[in-house]
Amino acid sequence: MTESDNPRGQAGLAALEARLRQDLAWLELPARAWTMPRTHDGQAVLDVAVIGGGMAGLAVSATLKHLGIQACAFDQSPAGLEGPWATTARMETLRSPKQLTGPALGLPALTFRAWFEAQYGSEAWEALDKIPRLQWMDYLRWYRQVLDLDIRNGHRIEQVLPRADNLVALSMTTPDGARTVLARRVVLATGRDGLGGAYVPPLADSLPRRLWAHSSDEMDYGSLRGKRVGVVGAGASAMDSAATALEAGAASVDMLIRRADIPRVNKSKGAGNPGLTHGHYGLPDEWKWRLRHYINSQQVPPPRGSTLRVSRHASARFNLDCALDAIDVDGDVLRVRTPKGVFELDFLIFSTGFRIALETRPEFSAFAPRIRFWRDRFAPRPGQEDGELSDSPDLGPAFEFQEKTPGACPGLSRIHAFCYPAALSHGTVSGDIPAISDGARRLGQGIAGLLYQEDVELHYAALQAYAEPEVFGDEWVPAPPPALES
Repeated sequence: MTESDNPRGQAGLAALEARLRQDLAWLELPARAWTMPRTHDGQAVLDVAVIGGGMAGLAVSATLKHLGIQACAFDQSPAGLEGPWATTARMETLRSPKQLTGPALGLPALTFRAWFEAQYGSEAWEALDKIPRLQWMDYLRWYRQVLDLDIRNGHRIEQVLPRADNLVALSMTTPDGARTVLARRVVLATGRDGLGGAYVPPLADSLPRRLWAHSSDEMDYGSLRGKRVGVVGAGASAMDSAATALEAGAASVDMLIRRADIPRVNKSKGAGNPGLTHGHYGLPDEWKWRLRHYINSQQVPPPRGSTLRVSRHASARFNLDCALDAIDVDGDVLRVRTPKGVFELDFLIFSTGFRIALETRPEFSAFAPRIRFWRDRFAPRPGQEDGELSDSPDLGPAFEFQEKTPGACPGLSRIHAFCYPAALSHGTVSGDIPAISDGARRLGQGIAGLLYQEDVELHYAALQAYAEPEVFGDEWVPAPPPALES
């Protein structure tokens, strides 16, 4: 639905924004600024720098602002294109149920539903099945604007450097040239691939790059018109990539699916409840691992709608029990060898997920070797081995990195990983829609406590110097002394 179809939209949004302002005023939000200003060599120091202006970065920035903490977020994308929603995501609708409150931080007027109904009405909401992907991006743009969050676009982080003087330096390129920003705390709100990147199997290493892509790559699917396309995988992104290729005019799409069947049940959905959200961090290591490994091993099924979006095309083929054995290149043709035979393809899309690999990210090179990962401290039971979990960082209560060798990297704990790889330590509160507000508040409150504790002497001095009178001495008349008895 476009604005031209919806003349009530702007008036409805204006009324909703007025209500939100009133709600915030009633809750005394944002809190007054209370952190101690800090400078270094004449340069102002941020309380918190947030890397990433997508959904997680917005939720964190809003939380910190409401807590009275100075925060600034930096994102490499142009304004309005943060995160995957309007760039690399290819689903028609979100996979999450529409009623989830997402990054609203407990504020009803900040929910997607409030934003949607203000423009289109309650009947349209009831008729809505799932949230259209691009409409979700419009909502996030509004979220940023209505909360007046400080997001700097076109800022690409080149290096994150923890220092021994209790500061973290961020070297970045900006629209105005190179710049270094200093912050007391840094939050990595860097998304699904935030601590690594796309994973492709080793057999892709020898393939010409023009003949394949990862499902998370930005690419023109129109270039696949008339081509024989293979898609490796059976998850949501595999279905979305296959459907997009078919809709763009691909001659055929072969889904190459390693498993004997496509997963049917979303186990992670069955695990979602406030008890797990708030209790995961405090669980024994064995239970954390057991829960996350079970969900990983069962895998998340593709959405029904995404699967039907593929199967409605006669030229789509679902090839089960079809692991990749080898790939030969003959000019511009890929011959993919599998247990089911050889597939001749013109292009291959790997929908094979992401990996945690900080060592592959130049911006993290100053501290990546010093981080303590779960593999450094926990050995799973036989049969529960899991590479993703082993590679996950072992995070503290405020999502902070911890040193593998104490004292080897001063300042490392000032960097907080609020992205998907935090799931083993904290549960799924830092990357997905269902519990993103809970995670943002946990992080924000943790950082608030750390900032106060570091400056407790200064806060105590400010307490002693506080001299705003509430009683002035003219509120009473001293009683005369009692008369002496004769």
